[in-house]
Amino acid sequence: MERISSSAGQGDRLFGIFFIAISIAVALASVLTEIAFLNKWPIYYSVVIWIGSFVITFIFLLYNRRNLIWSSLRVRLKNSIKWPLHAKIINGICWAGPFSIIAVLPFLFPYLILAGIGFGNISTYLLLKKYRNINYNKHNSSDASQGQLIVGLISLIAIPIVFEVYTMVTAREDIVSLLSRYLISFAYAVGGIYDIMVKRK
Repeated sequence: MERISSSAGQGDRLFGIFFIAISIAVALASVLTEIAFLNKWPIYYSVVIWIGSFVITFIFLLYNRRNLIWSSLRVRLKNSIKWPLHAKIINGICWAGPFSIIAVLPFLFPYLILAGIGFGNISTYLLLKKYRNINYNKHNSSDASQGQLIVGLISLIAIPIVFEVYTMVTAREDIVSLLSRYLISFAYAVGGIYDIMVKRK
């Protein structure tokens, strides 16, 4: 049991670093895309900025741990493949549902992206928790990290905050979108710090 706890704890710390990398990349890309928007740069600049921000951040923070993180991700992927069909469908809807609606209702982008991150992370956490024994072994790192639950909860709590800012302050749409991305960055930062700092019992 001690080895299982140690393995799970190491997995949590790795995902904590992974979440912090996502947080930094989102924050960096958000600032740079807002600058691009204000300066009316071509739209493809935003694509380059987002890809570049993630590549640079991941290389800087994760390159030396890439094998360990990839191994943990692969174990979780193998676990999720063995989920029952209805669990896969639920998880897919939670992740893809809100994002797919953005194409139809783009004016709801700030809320839908928070909903996608929120419901997606929460559903993945709950399903990993429920079906963790499907691929259980003494080095199991497919268990859910509580940091992922925190990311999801903060993202959902942020939806009414963003709506309140939009309605009460009458902020520009680009500011509202920027705020939603900052809150996503904050959610991943908190979840990542939690996974790194809190030892699993």
